[in-house]
Amino acid sequence: MPNVHLTGPMQEYVQRQIKSGAYANTSEMVRAGIRLLMEKDGARQFYALKADLENAAAAAEMGEFADFDPKAFEPDAFTS
Repeated sequence: MPNVHLTGPMQEYVQRQIKSGAYANTSEMVRAGIRLLMEKDGARQFYALKADLENAAAAAEMGEFADFDPKAFEPDAFTS
């Protein structure tokens, strides 16, 4: 496991959190921080996909779309 360097203010904050009983040790606090970043990244991806879908739906409602040809998209699925 790699060592992690914390700035002075970060070290003080971690020690206050441990002293308060919020976390048992530095590793537990670092894991909690990484979990939050992972959740934030997942939410960012979700909202980006949602925005793309909303834009695509708006474009389709304005008639800006092409007919979907499943055989051209996946020709091997239609061979006998």
